[in-house]
Amino acid sequence: MALRFLAIDPDTNGDNCPALFLEEETGDLLFQGWMVTDPQTLVESSQHSPLADNESLVRLPARMRDIIMEALNDSAAVQRTDRGDDAHGVPSGD
Repeated sequence: MALRFLAIDPDTNGDNCPALFLEEETGDLLFQGWMVTDPQTLVESSQHSPLADNESLVRLPARMRDIIMEALNDSAAVQRTDRGDDAHGVPSGD
């Protein structure tokens, strides 16, 4: 799997910072962030999309919003057009 680094928290100290990556073969996005463990937040999110055993909810700081959008727009050329139904919702097996 070849990952392309797209963005990192602009206020990074260089260690363990929220980041965004693109898996080049599939076009999947990988988010590195703080794992959400707050029970109320998990209950609220599960009302819309319950977490599977192999999923977790991660938090990225609001200050990353613009840099994530910019990174996604800049990487738009990487989007795959030959994947048929694009296998949305199917985990890559990681």
